[in-house]
Amino acid sequence: QVQLVESGGGLVQAGGSLRLSCAASGFSIYAIGWFRQAPGKEREFVASIRWSGDSKYYAGSVKGRFTISRDNAKNTVSLRMNSLKPEDTAVYYCTARTSSTADYDYWGQGTQVTVSS
Repeated sequence: QVQLVESGGGLVQAGGSLRLSCAASGFSIYAIGWFRQAPGKEREFVASIRWSGDSKYYAGSVKGRFTISRDNAKNTVSLRMNSLKPEDTAVYYCTARTSSTADYDYWGQGTQVTVSS
């Protein structure tokens, strides 16, 4: 069983930074991803990282501003978000998949990120 607990959301002004963390526990984690969902919009992919840490992927809208990383000692995955824009406002979810062919089947509770203009 995989368990995911997010932290680090909040309110920030445009141009500011936030760091989200996802504490992961369980076994057979293949990759961790971050998705977000803004009011009235579909949930969208933000970034992902292989549990081994050797592959990272980003949505075009956040590339160059967001950085995903893994802390092996703490079994956490962080999402550093710089140069935040109002359009980054959303609930951010940490999610896990257990193999390269599996879907993201495990989800955290979500954390709110609000960027004011």
